[in-house]
Amino acid sequence: MTAKPKPFPLFLGIDTGGTYTDAVLWSESGSPRGRVLAKAKALTTRHDLAVGISGAVDAVLQNAGTNPAAIKLVSMSTTLATNALVEGQGGRVALVMIGFSEGDLARDGLKAALGTDPVVFCPGGHDVHGNAAKLDLSGLEAALPELGASVSGFAVCAYFATRNPAHELAARDLIREKTGLPVTASHELSAKLGGPRRALTTLLNARLISMIDRLVAATEGFLGQRRIAAPLMVVRGDGALVSAAFARQRPIETILSGPAASLVGARHMTGLDNAVVSDIGGTTTDVAVLDGGRPRLDPEGATVGGFRTMVEAVAMRTFGLGGDSEVALGDGALNPKILLGPRRLVPLALAGMMHGEAVTVELERQLRAPNPGRMDGRLAVRTGVPERLAAGLTGAEAKLYEMIGSTPLAVDRLLTSNAQNATLNRLVSRGLVHVAGFTPSDAAHVLGKQANWDAASARLGAELFARKRDGRGQAIAASPEAISERVLIALTRPSAEVILETAFAEDGLDGAATVAHALVQRAVDAHPGIARLSVALDRPVIGLGASAPLHYAGLAELVGNDCVVPEDTDVANALGAIVGQVRVSAEARVSQPTEGLFRVASGESVRDFKDEAAAIAAAETDVRAIAAGRARDAGTDSAEIEVASEFRVSTVEGQRMFIEAHVVAVASGRPRIAA
Repeated sequence: MTAKPKPFPLFLGIDTGGTYTDAVLWSESGSPRGRVLAKAKALTTRHDLAVGISGAVDAVLQNAGTNPAAIKLVSMSTTLATNALVEGQGGRVALVMIGFSEGDLARDGLKAALGTDPVVFCPGGHDVHGNAAKLDLSGLEAALPELGASVSGFAVCAYFATRNPAHELAARDLIREKTGLPVTASHELSAKLGGPRRALTTLLNARLISMIDRLVAATEGFLGQRRIAAPLMVVRGDGALVSAAFARQRPIETILSGPAASLVGARHMTGLDNAVVSDIGGTTTDVAVLDGGRPRLDPEGATVGGFRTMVEAVAMRTFGLGGDSEVALGDGALNPKILLGPRRLVPLALAGMMHGEAVTVELERQLRAPNPGRMDGRLAVRTGVPERLAAGLTGAEAKLYEMIGSTPLAVDRLLTSNAQNATLNRLVSRGLVHVAGFTPSDAAHVLGKQANWDAASARLGAELFARKRDGRGQAIAASPEAISERVLIALTRPSAEVILETAFAEDGLDGAATVAHALVQRAVDAHPGIARLSVALDRPVIGLGASAPLHYAGLAELVGNDCVVPEDTDVANALGAIVGQVRVSAEARVSQPTEGLFRVASGESVRDFKDEAAAIAAAETDVRAIAAGRARDAGTDSAEIEVASEFRVSTVEGQRMFIEAHVVAVASGRPRIAA
């Protein structure tokens, strides 16, 4: 009797984006690249992420007719962290700077990132060799009762903590003991020098913890309800997989998670080794390059929302351009341009589907007015996040927040002064309030190119926008259809521009960004002139995202190469989340503070040796052990570890002089799956 072949394990991929949550069920069987058994989408529900997750996953399970117990691995990518940084959102946190001065806030964009969040300076820190200055945490301890009641977490950064983390550990332990709130220490995230940028990375990590924690908790809760007893993995910004517990502690590493997963998915779906990948979502367009089948990584750290972090991630350029981008009108021109983004709005079509007459009644009222209003077509609604995240509001913010409820309220009824508009924007940046308005998604509904939400609300929004005035006092468009056509064209053209600008940057021309941008614009416009310009990519574009077939239909002629839109482009992120590998690293530094003394800084330990070879051997042993432990924590039991050492030496009178060594261990392997 012939034994039945063992069934292939099933893998569930989830991508929680700014607008949609995608799910895909995949099996290794069927073809060399496996087989998508089912896919589905549901609206991302930011107030309760479990609702959107359950909607997408339940639909996939139903479509595939699969027993949930057959799923052996669940993997998730998310654009929530990326979108939060692009939109300036995140929890209110306190930054603790040890050994730094106020002047250091002016470096690397730290002051801009900090905004109105509190900062505490404490004496202490170390020098480049790990020797300690005197630590004084009394000021921090005195501030903790008030801070503990007004922030969602803490970020701690000490001077040269990468060479000795002792002072960060002391501050971290004190904060946890007195407040019980999450604390991120900078040495946990990066071993690189550059205190202010490391502080920036730590600050952003602390802001994102509550958001990623809610996402993981919602997903784990849903999986438990459906009796899916499989490990949960999360995609990092470099495309690697890590366990959910790992991601909870280091959410900053999930910035560009969704885009990184899309690169893995793009390579998997098309088989193309060399391509430019452009993923258009609701909030952002993310552009990156595939070389030899692998995404290029950014050696300087990921830049998102204008902030250069120390997070190793794909060399991705993220632009505030998407289907849900805010549509605005340029000022001060006879023929004003259509401007898009970078802020995301809730499309009026989506708001109309969710709230019905509460939206259409207000839009119709505004249309009946004899003249267009500056705030026409805008509504405000609470996001529904837990009330504790509204801690620390100013009096004006709290008053306005109380006026906004779970039913959309027209902004022209809500605001009575221009100053209140800035207050509303601060509530939006805190993630407490959504603003609904006219977007490219609405334009697509007006033209019948998208039909998943309420087209009537979209049309009302288009009518309101079309009657805005140009520099002559005339309406900018004759009809809702006319303005909608202009909006969609306005999205395709900058899509080509950001793809070409990314190509210029990858060719080393990022430093001449202004010139490159001007040249790209002239080439895309086929601008007539004495110097005629044309530009073309050396590789095809892979267009990803549910709206890619719509917005990238005319892209090929603008970029001078093919544009490939794969069959499962709408779930590329979710698919990419499944087929990746766990990859983690550990670093150690060996320095020579005095002649004949070799100091090893690895993990949270600092040790001295009298022999260089012994110090290097100890560093290699340390990083191998740390990498192995991190690999287990990140979700693999079969990691392969590679160790590499880089030396800085000089020659004085023919003698070799040791300066420093950098030792790195990289552990990689497939994630563990359920038995």
